[in-house]
Amino acid sequence: MNILLLGSGGREHAFAWKMIQSPLCDTLFVAPGNAGTAQIAKNVEISATDFEAIKALVVKEKIEMVVVGPEDPLVKGIYDFFLNDQELKNIPVIGPSKIGATLEGSKEFAKEFLMKHKIPTAAYDSFTAETVEKGCEFLETLQPPYVLKADGLAAGKGVLIIQDLEEAKSELRNMLVNQKFGAASSKVVIEEFLDGIELSCFVLTDGKSYKILPTAKDYKRIGEGDTGLNTGGMGAVSPVPYVDAVLMEKIETRIVKPTIEGFQKDGIAYKGFVFIGLINVNNEPIVIEYNVRMGDPETEVVVPRLKSDLVELFLAVANEKLDEFNLEIDERSATTVMIVSGGYPEDFEKGKVITGLETVTDSIVFHAGTKLDNGNVVSNGGRVMAITSYGDNFQEALNKSYKNVDQIHFDRMNFRKDIGFDLI
Repeated sequence: MNILLLGSGGREHAFAWKMIQSPLCDTLFVAPGNAGTAQIAKNVEISATDFEAIKALVVKEKIEMVVVGPEDPLVKGIYDFFLNDQELKNIPVIGPSKIGATLEGSKEFAKEFLMKHKIPTAAYDSFTAETVEKGCEFLETLQPPYVLKADGLAAGKGVLIIQDLEEAKSELRNMLVNQKFGAASSKVVIEEFLDGIELSCFVLTDGKSYKILPTAKDYKRIGEGDTGLNTGGMGAVSPVPYVDAVLMEKIETRIVKPTIEGFQKDGIAYKGFVFIGLINVNNEPIVIEYNVRMGDPETEVVVPRLKSDLVELFLAVANEKLDEFNLEIDERSATTVMIVSGGYPEDFEKGKVITGLETVTDSIVFHAGTKLDNGNVVSNGGRVMAITSYGDNFQEALNKSYKNVDQIHFDRMNFRKDIGFDLI
């Protein structure tokens, strides 16, 4: 079958790497893709949110499945676009409906869903520019630190954690009145701070049954020891060493099952990934957020640990036969280290020539912000590439990744040297 994959990051390169291993995949198109996907699939210069151009490509190339990587096309309703089009309605889209994607598109919607279905989450309230002073009063009822979340999509940067009450009030006004995050912060959710260790739980569902994928933990801050500004993610580890069978059972019974049952009760069409951001507070899992796609860079450690055929798995989702699928997982650990542009997540330069890729051994290079330019692979984003390795434990895997990071060079490249530091 011909398959279209939407997106251009490390997550999409990891999906492409796995999907082309399937005998069911004849031709894989990636829109718009990057320099890594260009080497293994057919890149198409189409935006992942240009639905009419996507339709034209699907019809022309006789594409039989669409896999959606990033959140934007899902929040904008690509699932519904296909379903409501006579020419496209029988082509499966791996990703939730527009209402399902609102779990990521609106923090308030997600909190209401969690409360409605009695899924453990932090206490919260939401405010707009009109109620900003009530928001300041609500902050006074909480203990520091204070958590402010832009309601809409803010590219992973719309969450502020602030120690000082007056600073929190000032930032709340900045978000709501001065639109610090643009339209994404026209509404702000203020949340009780939870102290614990974060982890990510990934679930694939056909709307009725589900499969829990390997756990992973990513590292969001730019600096060593989780310091500095938030990024899209600087590295990841899978599995998470401290997640034992007891904690996993709590996650499944208290969070995963009621989430999937909630989709059915609320009539939400959902065929795709559910990324559940959790915090482990005294061995009690609590939901921080939902995302409606796989995480990045977690995909770069979760997908390599899937022994099963990924295209077969997606077909089981499309045909609502996921309960019949036997999901096989590689027992080895996988880790990834993200190489980023100097200056990221603030101002950074693109177009830096990358060398040394051909010298990488015993690791997988997943491209993220790259493109081909006159035969050279050059940087084309803040997060440039992820170096993924296997090992009998995460330390062994990390050693391989770091050894290969040292083989790669471009002007002002940066990476964190302490991924996994809190797991030792």
